[in-house]
Amino acid sequence: MQIDNFKDMYLAELSELHSVETQLTDALSKMAQTARHDGLRQAFDQHRQQTEAQRDRVRGLLDRHGVDPDMHTDQSMARLINESEKMASILTDPDIADAGLIGSAQRIEHYEIAAYGTAATYADMLGFGEDARVLHQILDEEKAADSKLTMLATQVVNPDAVAAA
Repeated sequence: MQIDNFKDMYLAELSELHSVETQLTDALSKMAQTARHDGLRQAFDQHRQQTEAQRDRVRGLLDRHGVDPDMHTDQSMARLINESEKMASILTDPDIADAGLIGSAQRIEHYEIAAYGTAATYADMLGFGEDARVLHQILDEEKAADSKLTMLATQVVNPDAVAAA
């Protein structure tokens, strides 16, 4: 797809976000299976469900604009997921592995926060009020997921990882 104007750039960004959420759904299932701490496993399971709903909301925005949701594949998310799988494969202690999982998950969350912030700003600039509302809502959900991971890391997982060292 050639991007000739700001609206096309916005729609390409939405398609990238659909790809992000699609890829992340599978990755979160793997992270949940790998996690040792119950709270972390539950957080990944809950976020997977939320991610599926986010993917569906982004798909709805794309449908409203008549855009194929599979138009783009987000290569950055594919790389972030690949790096998280690589990290998980080299960490042998379960407590340290959980700390590594959180670090990987937070890198992914920060990428999503940046991407949703950009898309929401584009929607605002284009006057797409309903799109902006949906994207800001998802952005808030991503920030909350990141905060939950920080809490799990600082209060449970990282202290266990330090004690394992």
